[in-house]
Amino acid sequence: MLNTQSSERAQLSLFHGAASKPQAIPLPGEPAGSAWAGPVECFSELALCGSKENCLLLLAPVLRELSQQAGDRWLTLIDAPAWLTRSWLRNAGLKRDVILLLKTRSAATAVELACEALQRGRSHTVISWLQALDAHSRQMLTLMALQGQSQSLNIRLG
Repeated sequence: MLNTQSSERAQLSLFHGAASKPQAIPLPGEPAGSAWAGPVECFSELALCGSKENCLLLLAPVLRELSQQAGDRWLTLIDAPAWLTRSWLRNAGLKRDVILLLKTRSAATAVELACEALQRGRSHTVISWLQALDAHSRQMLTLMALQGQSQSLNIRLG
C-alpha cells in the first residue's frame, strides 16, 4: 500500500523546494536495521492516466518549471514517450537548450542510465518513464541523486 503522506512530501519538495524530514534509507546489501538517514526529497514519482493530450497538458507546466531551473545543469529525460517530441517541447515553452533527451533499449538499462546521470551531478533533475520500479531501483535512484545533488522524477503512464 502506498503511503500518501511521504509520497506527497517527496513530490512537493521536488516542485516547491519544501524541506522534508530525513528518513532512514538502508544501504544496498545492509540489514534492515542499519540505515543511513538522508533526505527523501531527491526522488519523486508522478502517475498520469488518460489520453496523450491530457498527459501533455499536465506535464507541460512541470517540465517548463524544471527547464527554467536548470542554470548550468541539464534537465535530463530518459526514455520519454515518443509523443513528447522536440516540437512539443518548443511549443510548450521549455528551454530546449538545457534539455538532454536519452533513449535506451530496456528498463534495466534505463535505471542504470538514470543512476549514472544522477550520480554525475551534471543534471539538476533526471526524469525517467519507468512503469514498474522495484524497491531496490527506487533506493538506487535515491542514493545516486543524493551523491550527485540531483533530483530524480519517475513518471508512470497508465
